[in-house]
Amino acid sequence: MILPILAERLTYLREQRNLKLKEVAEAVGITPSAVGSLEHGRRPISIETLMKMANFYGVSTDWLLGLTDNPERNFARR
Repeated sequence: MILPILAERLTYLREQRNLKLKEVAEAVGITPSAVGSLEHGRRPISIETLMKMANFYGVSTDWLLGLTDNPERNFARR
């Protein structure tokens, strides 16, 4: 399943940091076209890539997936 919010948030993070697709791709170990496909919602994301993206951008996987509005990685859960 491809989540539109994931695509939107990945694009937002890259553009906010003025990064090129190639820079993100090199950091997470995928191709620039794969990054573009993720940002356009044309490709499902693997758990491994999701975790690498979250670590690279310094956000939580829950935020990338739209499960929370809090992008912080270490927030207290109730």
